[in-house]
Amino acid sequence: MSVAFSELRQKADSEWQTLTAGDRPWVRVGLGASGAAAGAEEIYAALTEALGSEATVSFVGSMGLCYAEPIVDVQMPGGARVFYANLGADEAVEIVGGHIKSGRANADRVFAWHGDEQPEGLDAATRLYDLPTMRPQTRLATRLCGDIDPSDMSQYIANGGYQALDHALEDMDPAAVLDEVKNSGLRGRGGAAFPTGVKWGFLAPNPAPVKYVLCNAEEGDPGAFNDKGILESCPHTLLEGLILAGYATNSSNGFIFIRQGHALPIESSRKAVQDAYAAGLLGQNILGSEFSYDVEVALTGDSYVAGEETALMEAIEGKRAMPRYRPPFPAAVGLWGKPSNINNVKTLAYAPAIIRDGAEAFKQVGNESTSGTAILCITGAVNRPGMYEVAMGSLTVRQAVEEIAGGIRDGKKMKLYQAGGPLFGPIGEEGFDSPIDFDSIAKTTGSLGSGGLIIGDEDVCAVDLTRNLMSFNQFESCGKCFPCRLGMTHMVETLERISQNDGREDDLALMERMGSSMRMGSLCGHGQLGYNPVASALKYFEADFRSHIDDKKCPTGACGDGRMLTPTHTRP
Repeated sequence: MSVAFSELRQKADSEWQTLTAGDRPWVRVGLGASGAAAGAEEIYAALTEALGSEATVSFVGSMGLCYAEPIVDVQMPGGARVFYANLGADEAVEIVGGHIKSGRANADRVFAWHGDEQPEGLDAATRLYDLPTMRPQTRLATRLCGDIDPSDMSQYIANGGYQALDHALEDMDPAAVLDEVKNSGLRGRGGAAFPTGVKWGFLAPNPAPVKYVLCNAEEGDPGAFNDKGILESCPHTLLEGLILAGYATNSSNGFIFIRQGHALPIESSRKAVQDAYAAGLLGQNILGSEFSYDVEVALTGDSYVAGEETALMEAIEGKRAMPRYRPPFPAAVGLWGKPSNINNVKTLAYAPAIIRDGAEAFKQVGNESTSGTAILCITGAVNRPGMYEVAMGSLTVRQAVEEIAGGIRDGKKMKLYQAGGPLFGPIGEEGFDSPIDFDSIAKTTGSLGSGGLIIGDEDVCAVDLTRNLMSFNQFESCGKCFPCRLGMTHMVETLERISQNDGREDDLALMERMGSSMRMGSLCGHGQLGYNPVASALKYFEADFRSHIDDKKCPTGACGDGRMLTPTHTRP
């Protein structure tokens, strides 16, 4: 351990000891987008005012248990953490205040507990990691989410943060770090699943004095919020990974690219960068080494296509987010004409664990084709929506829905799931038993993508869902490629005609021809994959389409009420 990092760690350990075993209780209020939506900020304000100097009240990140928000936990000095879920502000003051005054938990409202010893009076309570939503998880990138204050870098350091960076700078050269990432088998988590070490290897040999590593946190997929979840809850995990990527590729600068309007991720990321500079973890001669690296947070407007790597670079340069012609590829000519490499938030967030624990330890998690974990955002018609990190291949889609997400609401049956973002369509029961990993899901005509799983019950019409997906894709097309721009529009018009029971016999073949033109004539995946939602829906749910076209009725009653997604649409 370097002298510089040893001083940071010693200070952080002392502060952590004061928080967890000092003379004041520590109250943690979970704050992420889901916590804020459920009232966490009001709870924090109420507890801060009510408890005063009796306890330390902190915001921490989200544990991903969206169904249980707002979550508040109380840790008496040196004791276990006791969690309360689904609290209102007034109830939180009463329950937490009573717990602190008496030293005993309110057993009737305890959600779970975590610690070495079970708190007195909680014989019937469940350990946190015995909950059905926590037991199947293997938390690597999210291991500290919900445990630490994302705005306090010392809490991250006290729990092993920046240990990997210090080890890399002190004991490894850039080539050794790159080899470790290659040997780990890490594949990109943005959707393409390309081997990360190979991608870094494209950039590393380039001798240019200015090279960029870009972190893509645009995350525009409906149903995916794990990138934002990491940035909201533990931004230093991403930042440490970004610095390691810069070191491994001999780069000079890093950018964290976030869509404007996402306040919590933006604020957390900016604070993390600011604190890292102040601690000597960014800037010149990091931790006394010869490695220098600068990072900044860049924002762009609302654009789904900005998630495509060359469109992202255009956006950072202040231009309209539109894909570039390739070659040249970013590793040769990227941001501002300099060699560049682009990675997803989750991809970079795994790097600290790989360097800290070793490539072999990372490969022990997951399966033969995909090492590591999948961070799933399970939403839709489930009882326990949330963000869950599970070992690749350890569960099937059906098991994830039934065992983690608590099954389908109101006792209904699962009809479909949609994964991989809006460029992939609904998958039927034939795909429910596919293991959750990149290659297995790909065999179903779907994609694991960035981890969003939207679950539909028996009341969902595949035609209605598909037209919603295609309407999103049409709206988000940047318009640069004629086949994508016009093809998306015509496909939405056709799907709306079918959904209103005005479909024609040749509409399905017409959409297939549109999709073929889009695939051949589009620069980026937005157009190339644009027909996928329709193709997948027809593979698994052709009966829903035939019901609309042949029988002139929606099989579930979800369509045919005159609703139009494009107000300019006129029937022929």
